[in-house]
Amino acid sequence: MLEWVADPQIWIGFFTLVALEIVLGIDNIIFISILAGKLPPEQRDRARVLGLAAALISRLLLLLGLSWVVQLTEPLFTVLGQEISGRDLILLLGGLFLLGKSVTEIHHSMEPGPGKDGKQAAAISFTSVIVQIMILDVVFSLDSVITAVGMVDELGVMIAAVVVAVLVMLFASGPISRFVDAHPSIKMLALAFLVLIGVVLVAEGLDQHIPKGYIYFAMAFSVIVELLNIRMRGRHAKQEDPAPKMQ
Repeated sequence: MLEWVADPQIWIGFFTLVALEIVLGIDNIIFISILAGKLPPEQRDRARVLGLAAALISRLLLLLGLSWVVQLTEPLFTVLGQEISGRDLILLLGGLFLLGKSVTEIHHSMEPGPGKDGKQAAAISFTSVIVQIMILDVVFSLDSVITAVGMVDELGVMIAAVVVAVLVMLFASGPISRFVDAHPSIKMLALAFLVLIGVVLVAEGLDQHIPKGYIYFAMAFSVIVELLNIRMRGRHAKQEDPAPKMQ
């Protein structure tokens, strides 16, 4: 029954799938980090954990309902000669939501409004953050599960790979969130990434495939350049502000 455990090809597929799930989860981590960063410091870790727990549950439910996921690719109706399936609708709505949310966050970062005080406002903010994370989790999970189904045939391997990938994302989300919060330029870059990912989701919903390798390469290249800029600014700041000499 578990003969596949001793199959090296299964393990190759498992580790490859884990790596791909982590890469595909980067946009999810960025979205969760930015939304959690708007909460009070004592609520941020809980929001990240709940958000990634929702992502894990979404992926597992979709894996357990593979027959339903397969049916999502069947056309529901046609608009201007374009066949629209359930998957297309989810990607379109999710992409538009992500675009709207990212653009709004960029606007708020450029022109921050007055803050709200009181426990009720904080509670509403926390609930709103969790709801928004869960909405995008469904979209990102659908893409993740479709990738898993296309790579591995064993359901147990898919579930194990998804669990391992989400656990890695959980440990990485804290440092990533703190780094994004500490560097406004990185936060703006992350928001720009989310705009780009929103455009990709809308394009996918319209059956216009954009190779994700190009997208992630551009994202990684931009982050490396910005990290070099941050390091260079830090060195210049040290040179311009030398420590006072002891008398």
